[in-house]
Amino acid sequence: MSPLPSEQHAHPGLEALDERTLHRRREGAFLVFAGFFLGTLAMLNILGVTRFLDLSFTIPFTDVRVPMPLAVGVLPYPITFLCTDFISELYGHRRANAVVWMGLALNVWVVAILWLGGALPGFEAPDAQGQGVFFELQRLAFGAVSASMLAYLAAQFVDVQLFHFWKRLTGGRHLWLRNNGSTIVSQLVDTVAVILVTHYYAHALPVDRALPILPQLISFMLAGYAFKLVAALLDTGPFYLGVSLLTRYLRLDPARKAA
Repeated sequence: MSPLPSEQHAHPGLEALDERTLHRRREGAFLVFAGFFLGTLAMLNILGVTRFLDLSFTIPFTDVRVPMPLAVGVLPYPITFLCTDFISELYGHRRANAVVWMGLALNVWVVAILWLGGALPGFEAPDAQGQGVFFELQRLAFGAVSASMLAYLAAQFVDVQLFHFWKRLTGGRHLWLRNNGSTIVSQLVDTVAVILVTHYYAHALPVDRALPILPQLISFMLAGYAFKLVAALLDTGPFYLGVSLLTRYLRLDPARKAA
């Protein structure tokens, strides 16, 4: 992103920065957000549905047990939306979409390496082909990546589009609204899509086929969305603080950011 001369003096009391320093700071911060986004995406696709956590709990002062099965791959997922919100706010719509597309390419890369690793000959005994840690991980990861690729595109683009919709609607005010409003809706899209694809396409959910399927799928959706919703609400404070600090550090006009 080319630094704008007028932005170097957007914050009275802060030292003026030369163009090289300003460019290094801005591109360095972008690299951090993009790196966390892409690294987290790769990690959650590998972890995916390799294990399901039982976070069920009992409502205090009652005997009501609330089931909460959660795929381990969901744990780092909220950070991806925080990263795209930072990029959207500080660097604009175009760069946020570019990172989303790069994330899709990363998904394809993960699938390609997993496929190649299984297609090439190994040292397994002939009757052991298809068995062992790698092939089990490959099977689960294929299911997770297939589900996440479809849900990811829908959710991340919804997140970016809604973020800028709320920004335009409020004239750049109410940072909390575009941060939470975009993430809450996009993560609902993501959660529903992931559960449906993981079950009906990848057959990787630990469901009891002797019981009705729909209530079990709804249970997975509610558990995943509840976790993501709480994470989205909790990141509002860090998002406000981060935008405030980075606006000064990157010498961005608070009224314009990097638009």
